[in-house]
Amino acid sequence: MSVQSYYVPEQSRWPILASVALFMMAYGGGSLINSLSANTGGGGGLLMLLAGALGMGLVLLGWFSNVIHESNKGLYSSQMDRSFRWGMSWFIFSEIMFFAAFFGTLFYIRNLSVPWLGGEGEKGVSNLLWQGFAAEWPLMSTPDQQAFPGPKGVIDPWHIPLLNTVLLISSSFTVTLAHKALKLGNRQRIIFWLAVTVVLGVIFLYFQAYEYAQAYNDLGLTLNAGVYGATFFILTGFHGLHVTLGTLMLIIIFLRVVKGHFSVEKHFGFEAVAWYWHFVDVVWVGLFLFVYII
Repeated sequence: MSVQSYYVPEQSRWPILASVALFMMAYGGGSLINSLSANTGGGGGLLMLLAGALGMGLVLLGWFSNVIHESNKGLYSSQMDRSFRWGMSWFIFSEIMFFAAFFGTLFYIRNLSVPWLGGEGEKGVSNLLWQGFAAEWPLMSTPDQQAFPGPKGVIDPWHIPLLNTVLLISSSFTVTLAHKALKLGNRQRIIFWLAVTVVLGVIFLYFQAYEYAQAYNDLGLTLNAGVYGATFFILTGFHGLHVTLGTLMLIIIFLRVVKGHFSVEKHFGFEAVAWYWHFVDVVWVGLFLFVYII
């Protein structure tokens, strides 16, 4: 039985450059938030955040270009393929834990903290701090109206959120059809269904931005609108960031398919993006239920 060699890549500068870019993004983002809270502008923090984001984009472009080049040269063995699959699986698991933490926070606030402040439960004595506060969700009237005025209204789940749900669920079907076409070797169908998936992702982001503008301008739903506004934008904002990244990944895969990359037997790069996109879609279903409806 022949022994397959395990490909060991050459030394790379990309990991250390990625670390520098991530540090710039974290430091710049923290500085920007602190500056905005103190009403001191935050131009320096924003500049560092954007520079770090640009640097990270260039790192990913160069790093993945190297990986694509090595894959096209046939340097990767079946063991390397398993390593990629395990790596992507653990990455998605870490993303699941990331969103689980925010959903857990939402559950804690809605079912424990807010009722306690309203005088309910074992820690209902907390109501002594804010006498007269009535527990409700969505929290339209915060305990401290001067510091955190509540929103004027909430997003109607049966308009834009419902439309976005239909868009993302439909995109899960279209990317699956593209995957099936790849397995059959039908490149025209792959290109068509991938293009449809990208368009659905872009439309979702457009309506998400429109919804945010409506929330800020018409409903007074901002990060300063109390805990409801904070949890709303943290959950939907991070999900929107993931949709943006997923759409960019789909565009890159689309361009690779057009250039003739991937084969019926070897196409994990495509599968990895499809896995990520399905994960993003499932998270949105949870958001639609627990943030918009329930």
